[in-house]
Amino acid sequence: MRSRSNTLAARARPLTFQVTLTVLVLTVFTVLMVAGFGLFAMMRADDDALQRQKVFVATGLQDAVNDVIHEQESITVWDDAVTFAKAHDQQWMIENLGAWMYDYYGHDRAYVLDEQNHSVHSMVDGKTVAAEEYAKDEPAIAPLVAKLRQLLVEIADWHGDNPPKPYVEDLVTIAGKPAIASVMAIIPSTDRLTQEPGTEYLHVAVQFIDDQVIGAIARQYLLSDARLMPLVSQSSASVPIIDSRGVILGEIGWSPDRPGLKLVEKIAPALGFAALLSAGVLWFLLRRLRRASNALQSSQDEAQFLAFHDTLTGLPNRALFEDRLRRAFLTARRDQARIALIYIDLDRFKNVNDTLGHPAGDELVRQTGRRLEACVREVDTVARLGGDEFAIILIDVKNVHAAELLSRKVLDSLTSPFVLMGDQVFIGASIGIALSLESDEHPDDLLRKADIALYEAKRTGRGRYQVFAGDMDDLISRRRLIESDLRMALNGGDELRLAYQPIFAADCRTVLGAEALVRWQHPVHGALPPATFVAIAEERGLIDQLGKWVLSSALRFAARTELPWIAVNVSPLQLRDDGFADELLDMLATAGLSPTRLQVEITEGVLLDDNEVVKGALSRMRSAGARIVLDDFGTGYSSIGYLRRHTVDKLKIDRSFMRQLGSGADAHAIVEAIVHLARALKMPVTAEGIETPEQRDLVVGMGCSELQGLLLSAPLTEIEMRKLIRNDPAEQPRTASASG
Repeated sequence: MRSRSNTLAARARPLTFQVTLTVLVLTVFTVLMVAGFGLFAMMRADDDALQRQKVFVATGLQDAVNDVIHEQESITVWDDAVTFAKAHDQQWMIENLGAWMYDYYGHDRAYVLDEQNHSVHSMVDGKTVAAEEYAKDEPAIAPLVAKLRQLLVEIADWHGDNPPKPYVEDLVTIAGKPAIASVMAIIPSTDRLTQEPGTEYLHVAVQFIDDQVIGAIARQYLLSDARLMPLVSQSSASVPIIDSRGVILGEIGWSPDRPGLKLVEKIAPALGFAALLSAGVLWFLLRRLRRASNALQSSQDEAQFLAFHDTLTGLPNRALFEDRLRRAFLTARRDQARIALIYIDLDRFKNVNDTLGHPAGDELVRQTGRRLEACVREVDTVARLGGDEFAIILIDVKNVHAAELLSRKVLDSLTSPFVLMGDQVFIGASIGIALSLESDEHPDDLLRKADIALYEAKRTGRGRYQVFAGDMDDLISRRRLIESDLRMALNGGDELRLAYQPIFAADCRTVLGAEALVRWQHPVHGALPPATFVAIAEERGLIDQLGKWVLSSALRFAARTELPWIAVNVSPLQLRDDGFADELLDMLATAGLSPTRLQVEITEGVLLDDNEVVKGALSRMRSAGARIVLDDFGTGYSSIGYLRRHTVDKLKIDRSFMRQLGSGADAHAIVEAIVHLARALKMPVTAEGIETPEQRDLVVGMGCSELQGLLLSAPLTEIEMRKLIRNDPAEQPRTASASG
């Protein structure tokens, strides 16, 4: 037995050794594999992070160059700059071309060169120095000056469209330090001043690539310890500063972010502990680690995706859209290509939310995103900017026709019905198109142009596209200026006032009431037509404030007089407000005016809208005693059914029919038919725009019970209206004609 036992023990020892050795080998192999994998992942993550940081630094340096160009352009394209520079007015150049560039933009050096390339003004580090100081920097700047002079010759002989801009820029070495140098011709900003080709003065801007410039790049891209480094730094975390000839002027270095190393440092204790455990424990820990790593990676991927994508549609969001637009511009500059930017705004999106609910609105946005993606190429970008706003970046566009073709395709796609919550919904879209024209155009310029084009598309009818045109800038600027002035006028001042045009009985002497008309005496533009600023108020959300001012002013006036009733025009946008009717009744109570003395004038478009909120507002006002008047009747599409459904109290015949009375049978028949219709519906009818005795006699003969127009009285001031109501013999109605 003992011998057998020894034999079994001898056999067991090699078996145990083999098992132990196998476990040890597997353990060591596993540890090495894990360590190798960890090292590879660490190096790969660190390298990827480093490459991204290099791209950030290169982009930041290019942005710094572009900033110098844009800042310099703000003072070189200027009539005064041409005049005062050629006059060698040193004080003016100090305040505008020299020291000012240092104080405002931080440019380190600035020079003004005459047509012989001699310095007439020099600024160094914010101080004006002798013009001869330019000689120290001339070796670095002279090649750029010569290149610009040649470019100016080419521009003078240019016969095509889009000549190049008169500037050159490069990275240079000045005073032993790398710097951004830009040389730009000083040219007039208007046609009032001209200068012969070859006589241009030049402006030289120099900004050193120093701690201030590098610090701005570091702050923008969250870089640590960014600094200017020697030419031969042998650092992997650096980007060379290279001029146009390929000469390295220096390097920008930083302390690289090493996410891989940080991750290894965090899990190193766990790996050390796992190496001391048995194979089973090691396997278990590795398995858990793998699961944790997968979960972490998934979480990071999801967070990365959510940071740059819209959660509702999965499309790029505004942040990623702006990044891709910037990258598209960089590619376009390199390849001399063009970019088209298309802004899309859904029409009637709010109606979907209001009628079917926000879930239906969300589904509409999702389906819209899918349809837009189906319209574009894989290389293009579709992004959701927020709400019902989308944008498309088209790269390598040959001409505006390509962008128009895509826009028509998008419009066709979005006019097809959407199925939302089991219902078919029809919407449309308004589209603004902007096409890049210059290789050095800034993305913000293209964004602004597309936004202006979209605004114009919505303003001129919706359901269409609009290509940006140069004169839109002036038009939008004027409309925005009027909008700003209107806001100020509504918040105080005496520019806005009301005029009152009397409405007479058929005897042309009895005053039945008056219509309140808003007037604006603009301090710059003079008397503005109400159609102009009322339309702007409706577009820019000011109509509610303007409408309340008109109503409250008119009601207070009527309450202080014996006027039988006052008529006030109400915008369709005011009627779509749920609380408008109650606010109107509150204003009547505040003014102390009975609702029966108010007539609310609406247009036929209000009836065609068939909106439940509008119906409720009209019914609420009418039940309280106010009368509903249908203005400009005959110019729209209202039917008898609409008149009955909304219980309109009075019709006003549009003035366009009055102008044609007596000159043709058609107008006479139409007016007579409207009068007969009003009689059949048992409602009075007002003929507005009466300007001649013939018109007056014709409509009275037809049976018109109320007359309004310049023949009877022009719009009156409050004082004039009071005298007319009191029937003061000294105050006769002002008319546009002495006859009749």
